[in-house]
Amino acid sequence: MIKYEVVDKIGIIYLDRPDKRNALNPELIIALTKKFKEVSVDPDIKVLVISGSGSAFCAGADLEYLASLKDFSIEENEKDSKKIADMFIALNNVPQPTIAAVNGPAIAGGCGLATVCDFIIADKEKAKFGYSEVKIGFLPAIVSIFLINKIGFNKAKRLLLTANIINSPEALELGLVDYLGENVREDAIIFAKTLIKNSFDSLVFTKQMLNNIYKLDIESAVDYCIKLNVISRTQEDFIKGLSNFIKK
Repeated sequence: MIKYEVVDKIGIIYLDRPDKRNALNPELIIALTKKFKEVSVDPDIKVLVISGSGSAFCAGADLEYLASLKDFSIEENEKDSKKIADMFIALNNVPQPTIAAVNGPAIAGGCGLATVCDFIIADKEKAKFGYSEVKIGFLPAIVSIFLINKIGFNKAKRLLLTANIINSPEALELGLVDYLGENVREDAIIFAKTLIKNSFDSLVFTKQMLNNIYKLDIESAVDYCIKLNVISRTQEDFIKGLSNFIKK
């Protein structure tokens, strides 16, 4: 269901169902969730890249999987929704910076996977983005949380209610995509290497801080950041980095 390789401390996950345009089914969802959790505790991985094998990033839910949903009980639908939520949460909780190298269409749940990543690098010609759920009676429920945080309420509402499929330049203009490229996997590795040049501890703490402060009022956010600042200043990266900076 997935391929995984490590290049210069960069973990790279490939969704590997090219004949199905890397569509999501329960097995792939479980495999991704497991791998996200494994990467999270791997001290040798400094950045995680996600891409798709073949011509698509991820075309959403597998058609056979979708067809089976009409026979699900309430309990089965709840369990199924929780599996998808667990996958998104596991990706969101990866402490390392995450990059979606979107090599082709990213639709519905596939667009959700890209959205949860910290950065999106999209093929300027081949990548497409869309939350198509409302076209077939679904709700873009879980991913809406992450999309609102990424691009804001009004822009998220436009994408989710229209279910329009947009190209890379449009996604860049909306703030969904960070960079456009012609070889997104190579571009993602180059970008990952620029991140690795920074203090890893600082990257992790800053990502943690950004993920948490939006939920807090101003005073609580300031108190939280003070505590996080104190913790970061006890780390070896801080002591070495400060010493080197002063010497320069």
